Amino acid sequence: MRFSRIGSQAALAFVAFLFLSLIGAARAENDEVQLRKKALALNDITGQGPMRGQILALVEDPDGSKKLLAVAVKLAKDKEQPFNYNAAYIFGRTAQEFGDVDNGELFYRICVDQATKLKSGEKLSLSFGGLIDMYFAAKKYDKTELICKEFLELDGDDTIKRLKPMVMRRQIQALARQDKIEEATKLVENLIKLNPKNWLTLELRGWVQREAGDYAAAAKTYEEVLDRVGKDKELDKEEKTEFTNEYRYLLSGVYVDGNQIDKAAEQLQTLLKEDENNPAYNNDLGYIWADHDMNLEESEKLIRKAIEEERKLQKKVQPDIKPEDIKDNPSYLDSLGWVLFKQKKFKDAKEYLIQATKGGKEGEHLEIYDHLADAHIALGEKTEAVAAWKKALEFAGTTKRDQAKKIEVEKKLKAANP
Repeated sequence: MRFSRIGSQAALAFVAFLFLSLIGAARAENDEVQLRKKALALNDITGQGPMRGQILALVEDPDGSKKLLAVAVKLAKDKEQPFNYNAAYIFGRTAQEFGDVDNGELFYRICVDQATKLKSGEKLSLSFGGLIDMYFAAKKYDKTELICKEFLELDGDDTIKRLKPMVMRRQIQALARQDKIEEATKLVENLIKLNPKNWLTLELRGWVQREAGDYAAAAKTYEEVLDRVGKDKELDKEEKTEFTNEYRYLLSGVYVDGNQIDKAAEQLQTLLKEDENNPAYNNDLGYIWADHDMNLEESEKLIRKAIEEERKLQKKVQPDIKPEDIKDNPSYLDSLGWVLFKQKKFKDAKEYLIQATKGGKEGEHLEIYDHLADAHIALGEKTEAVAAWKKALEFAGTTKRDQAKKIEVEKKLKAANP
């Protein structure tokens, strides 16, 4: 039988397609074989330094590492999974960095099994610590609570015993984030009774009070913590300064939550006297003033300084970094956009707020998108504003502040899009 010219071309095209498909399948199979070898090779890595280096290398190559991780997951789900503790921990931490919670747990659970067989309290602590931190960061507080309980029920060596107070702290925080305030408070008060002189536990009481929305009580507690830190004779000068600054900064946030802006500003101004170039202090003072229509010109200067100082810090850590690779903090860009909005520079404000939303996970924030929507509305861009408010609601957290802001955004959305 003879093919027509068109028929011949179609046949040749089919043969070519089939050939290329076979080649593609062979390459894909070969790629997977190479990835399997690479995944299994991580079993040979020993020592904390090399492990950290491998994790960092994987995180810096997300495209390639996600392919490697997918192959490792297949291997890990085999009846007899092939990974030792070190390889499983590397994959667990990498999955955690990528926000891959399910596969992170898969590998951390392998770590737990391996650490149990090795009877290593240090490895068990690292495995459970990874699980707890991963789920808390992912806002899966119910899961965090359960894993904390699991760890607290372990019998183990001194390493496990030393970690239990920190795990109990995280368990209390997970309870509070689930609005189980009464249960969280009971646990905190029991801890305080056991060691009434421990100001770290007292600080935890303040944290729970803040989560509960009792800002007056939280402020009083943090004031007491600051007083105790100042009187603690066991702290050296450097430690005392570090703790004092940390709790003063937290207290400023509590004052903001309680709408005591002058007191919040006073704490931040005190911090700036000691560390005038600190990006966080400059940004926060500028933002709270701007948010309450106070000292707008000074606020803008403070926020711009925060951005500049943050860039200097990145340059210090990475001397060879190119200017175009420096990433501005989305929170600081939001602050700058907001202070410009307050000065009615709506077009400029919008540009910075859009930049803030493109800053990765840190830019995925209820308040940032709310600010962007306000800028769109001010410019008569109703469609864009509605889209931004809808996006804002996707990132509403469980804190009292976020829930209050969520209600506010829902009202704005309803008014703009009845």
